[in-house]
Amino acid sequence: MSIDLDQFKQIFYEESFEGLDTMESGLLGMNDGGTDLDVVNDIFRAAHSIKGGSATFGFSALASFTHIMEGLLDEMREGKREADKNVINILLESVDEMRELMTAYQNDEEPDVEKMQELQAKLEVVCGMEPTAKPDKKQGDSSVSADDRCLGWDISFAPHDDLLTTGNDPALLLSELAELGEMTLGVDDSKLPSFANMNPEECYLSWSIKLLGEDIEEAQITEIFEWVEDECDLEIKGIYPDRKESDRRVGDRRAPAAQEDRRSDDRRKGPRRPTDKKPAAQVTNIRVDTRRIDELIDMVGELVITQSMLGQLGEEFEMSKLVRLREGLEELERNSREIQEAVMRVRMQPISFAFNRFPRMVHDLSQKLDKKVRLELIGEDTEMDKTVMEKINDPLVHLVRNSMDHGLEGPEERLAACKEEEGYVRLKAFHQGGSIVVEVSDDGRGLNRDKLFGIGVKKGLIKETDILTDEQVFMLLFAAGFSTAEKLSDISGRGVGLDVVRRNIESLGGSVDVRSVFGEGTVFTIRLPLTLAVLDGQLLQVDGQTYVLPLTAIIESLQMNEEAVSALAGDTRVYRLRDEYIPIVSLSDLFNTASDQDDEERGLGGRLLVIVEWADKRIGLMVDDLLGQQQVVIKSLETNYERVAGLSGATILGDGTVSLILDISGLMDMSSKLIEHVKKTSAVKR
Repeated sequence: MSIDLDQFKQIFYEESFEGLDTMESGLLGMNDGGTDLDVVNDIFRAAHSIKGGSATFGFSALASFTHIMEGLLDEMREGKREADKNVINILLESVDEMRELMTAYQNDEEPDVEKMQELQAKLEVVCGMEPTAKPDKKQGDSSVSADDRCLGWDISFAPHDDLLTTGNDPALLLSELAELGEMTLGVDDSKLPSFANMNPEECYLSWSIKLLGEDIEEAQITEIFEWVEDECDLEIKGIYPDRKESDRRVGDRRAPAAQEDRRSDDRRKGPRRPTDKKPAAQVTNIRVDTRRIDELIDMVGELVITQSMLGQLGEEFEMSKLVRLREGLEELERNSREIQEAVMRVRMQPISFAFNRFPRMVHDLSQKLDKKVRLELIGEDTEMDKTVMEKINDPLVHLVRNSMDHGLEGPEERLAACKEEEGYVRLKAFHQGGSIVVEVSDDGRGLNRDKLFGIGVKKGLIKETDILTDEQVFMLLFAAGFSTAEKLSDISGRGVGLDVVRRNIESLGGSVDVRSVFGEGTVFTIRLPLTLAVLDGQLLQVDGQTYVLPLTAIIESLQMNEEAVSALAGDTRVYRLRDEYIPIVSLSDLFNTASDQDDEERGLGGRLLVIVEWADKRIGLMVDDLLGQQQVVIKSLETNYERVAGLSGATILGDGTVSLILDISGLMDMSSKLIEHVKKTSAVKR
């Protein structure tokens, strides 16, 4: 009787990727020069399990490579070798190679055996073994003849339509490419539409590039395009005296007929950086505590009992049983609510799943930048919705890279500033109200207010005569195209601005702000909703329209007293509440829904004021009536219509009508000038 092993492959992949994560975290936790036998044993067991499974499924390349790695780990277990920096680095490289081999097998691709053999030879040298002979790339060709020298490169670069929306700029890439040698450009504008049909966020051009220079290596070219390798079609060919081509294809240049399919199933299939790529198995599955499943099953049982009782009442209903019917409906509502909350808890995952990628990234970047960096992770058990967590990964990576590249100083500069040689990058997560807050901070050089102000004036974002607070100046960092980098770097994104980070976070209904003290450090604070699916809301009415306000943002609501209303410059008003001045925001004015009867005719005395808070700021929303509280299912406006300032989504109420969900962060941005004016006024009065 034969056994179909394919049914077990998915389990093998999941367990193997977890084993690789265990190996990586164990290696990163080792002190240079010291060997923790418990950690080494954990790493050895993970490698041994992967080797055994690989051999079982016929993954011979992975099995043979892991076998060599096991030899080095075995020497460490027996005390014959210390875990010095060189050993740890080559073992980390080996983990990366195992991950790439595993990903290739999982995607039914041919593994890069040549790269594996190069690393295997390094391992054999470290272990004192005779390196395995590698096949020659060109048989019978021991040296490069004059006719085989590479004169330069022909490059075909076709950005995908959405490359600009990721914050990348082809002009920056081409500018950096031109620094390598003599460059000739040819542009293809055949896809360029008419001006009326042009979308400024789409890229319509592609380029054919001839780059001449005998000392230019292909790795230098691929490094420039490394950041956008999934957002373009790229082809690189060598230029030789006898017109031979290396035929080394880094990407696929599509025929026009195939352009529409390229996003869905034909991204670049080459190996990516290990810190940037997660295996598909980790994206499609979710691990849940069995106790949560048991709770859910018990609740479903209660729901079935309630449904059975209501069904029996329906068959033999009499008016005398009306009380029992109402009780049954209340029980049904309670059961439905409990099941909904239990299902939402199933989707909640500790943020450690997002944080776990950073120890390796910080380890590699600190060596590349020649900086001493300590990574601190706080609040790893904080839970958030899995969908939110997956979408926050890229913004966090961008912020951490910026902190290490631009924020932290080198050891000599830190000593000169009376700081420790080793700086820190701290990731901290915690719950605050109905939101989750993630902070990315460092103790580096901080932000130079005057420098940022000068760049803002130079780029036309502000005027030299503008009077801005520190917070407003720091927020210039998130303006499109704003960059303080004097030299482009692949560490922090080759000139990609923080506007991409802000846009991605706001698409989740969140916000990001920055605080900094020059010479002491910088803190980026991200606030996100706990879930993107459901929220508890307060229904309110303005000009006959029903809106939903997140319940967790409400501090209090009160009937307005006209004597407590004060007028500031222009038409702006504030409300005095217990010696605090709260900016009044009229939803009628913001959304332009006011009827002919203005506020003066209706009078403020009959209006209601709802005090809301977001990111330590408060405003008072002036409304006509409060209708009640209700849990609502969030529907994305951006997906179904378009993004609207001040609104985070929409929902369908119990009567079938559509109600818009207010975005507190967006409302505050729309009235930010008023808020800053009130702050200054309050400070003067105090």
